[in-house]
Amino acid sequence: MGLDGGLRYARPGGEGVVQAKLPPRPIDKGIPGPHLLAQILSDKYIDHLPLYRQAKRYEREGMRIPDATLGDWLRQSVQLLEIIYSKIREKVLRSGYLMGDETTIRVLQSDKKGSTHLGYYWVYYDPADKLPLFIYQQGRAAVYPKEHLVFFSGYLQTDGYEAYEKLARELTTIVLVGCWAHVRRKFEDALQVDRENAATIRSLIQKLYTIERECREQGLSNEQRLAARQQQAVPVLEKIKAVLDHFSLTLTPKNPLAVATAYSLKRWDKLTLYTQNGQLEIDNNPIENVIRPVALGRKNYLFAGSHDSAQRAAVAYTILAACKTANINPLEYLADILQKLPTRNVNDVEDLLPGQWTKNNLTMEV
Repeated sequence: MGLDGGLRYARPGGEGVVQAKLPPRPIDKGIPGPHLLAQILSDKYIDHLPLYRQAKRYEREGMRIPDATLGDWLRQSVQLLEIIYSKIREKVLRSGYLMGDETTIRVLQSDKKGSTHLGYYWVYYDPADKLPLFIYQQGRAAVYPKEHLVFFSGYLQTDGYEAYEKLARELTTIVLVGCWAHVRRKFEDALQVDRENAATIRSLIQKLYTIERECREQGLSNEQRLAARQQQAVPVLEKIKAVLDHFSLTLTPKNPLAVATAYSLKRWDKLTLYTQNGQLEIDNNPIENVIRPVALGRKNYLFAGSHDSAQRAAVAYTILAACKTANINPLEYLADILQKLPTRNVNDVEDLLPGQWTKNNLTMEV
């Protein structure tokens, strides 16, 4: 074996020595291989294990790796993954139907020792291709989704946050779709003050969800689902609307039931839009499932070390969430693509996207 680790073979008859080339390393001239880097990424962004804890674990196993070194390896690994992230971002924002939501992340401020800044992950999800996208921004203003979606054209399903309302007013290519899960929660909150009336609405909403569940169980196409909604859901919606109209005339404004009623009536056209298009979902719960790991991570590492670190996390969260929706092992996926990416350019990574990677690997197994 050569000094660089490459295997050497002696030619027959003393005709010299041939040395096999080493496969490219994810980090140029770096020690860690793709499997170790995949483990570090998974520990950090799936199991929410901060780097200093990872360093202690490796030390117990007889390997002393300073957490600063782990941080450098992590940074360079994510730098490689940015090619995949860019392709996912391009695909998601080119979709004709997205779900949108946002969640917080505390970011350490370098100019104020011990203080943190409240940043946001703006998250989008393409239900058709099951592709998620995390974008880190320093705030929650309407300027951010406008920047993200300036070229987007289609349906955007959200929780009714005013930034999206403003966005749709400015960009006429965007059609907002309401979320019945948020409506249902508001009426559940109202149960404590007016159980009978709130339960009436909640029961009717549950009928809408029963229709959706039956459509899924029967494996209906979008066209068939649209027909089922028109026949079954529209009459239920008419009942809900009649009850809400009655509530709006009889309840005091600060009553939680009145608040839930006003929220629903203000967005009624958006909430009923799903019955006019079989592609649309009744709520944006799928994107909340995508966001959930971030909430778990906040409990473990509390904050990102910098704005750059928060954006690196956005790259990792995007790719790992895509692995989850594609139902693939993230460790196997990361180890494989970290091995391949050093030899690829930005226009030659389509087969490394999680969904396509799954298809290719299934084909090879067969």
